Amino acid sequence: MEFPGLLFVISGPSGVGKGTLCKHLVNCEDNLHYSVSMTTRKPRAGEVNGKDYIFVDRESFLDKASAHEFVEWAEVYDNYYGTPWSELEAALVKGKDIILEIDTQGALQVKQKYPAAISVFILPPCEEELKARIKGRGSESPETMEKRLANLENELKVICEYDYAIINDSLEDALDKLKAIYTAEKCRTWRTLS
Repeated sequence: MEFPGLLFVISGPSGVGKGTLCKHLVNCEDNLHYSVSMTTRKPRAGEVNGKDYIFVDRESFLDKASAHEFVEWAEVYDNYYGTPWSELEAALVKGKDIILEIDTQGALQVKQKYPAAISVFILPPCEEELKARIKGRGSESPETMEKRLANLENELKVICEYDYAIINDSLEDALDKLKAIYTAEKCRTWRTLS
């Protein structure tokens, strides 16, 4: 399947700054839109249903998964997350570029089902900085934080499956690199000449 719009997949460890980078990039690019994922986790302070995530109960989520309504879905830290395929496809068909901020399990599923997706892995400058960022959120229990940090090694094992990698040691530098990737992908000859 090929669509006029581009699909960008952004992944990386919890707390690395994926969400911040994605929000800044979407604010800089007129044709880039955020895909809203569905989740069974509880909203964090300030999150809006339908804007940040579509919050549903486990039963509803699993019904949709059984009906193959997700392009990707996974259980992450005791909650389910998934990307509804119908909304994603409708946007890409209209020529909208879409950005997905998803975990590595979901990213690999998307690349398998849609190889034209452009994937970017965001890395922390070091593990200590990642710990500080997760603690700084103030929304994680000690147990959840330990699970997230323990998963770092597994997430790093799949980095070679991604098209690009960016170390988020400075928001400005990391955003410049992400913008450069977006611009380069928009300028690919096979996209502009077809």
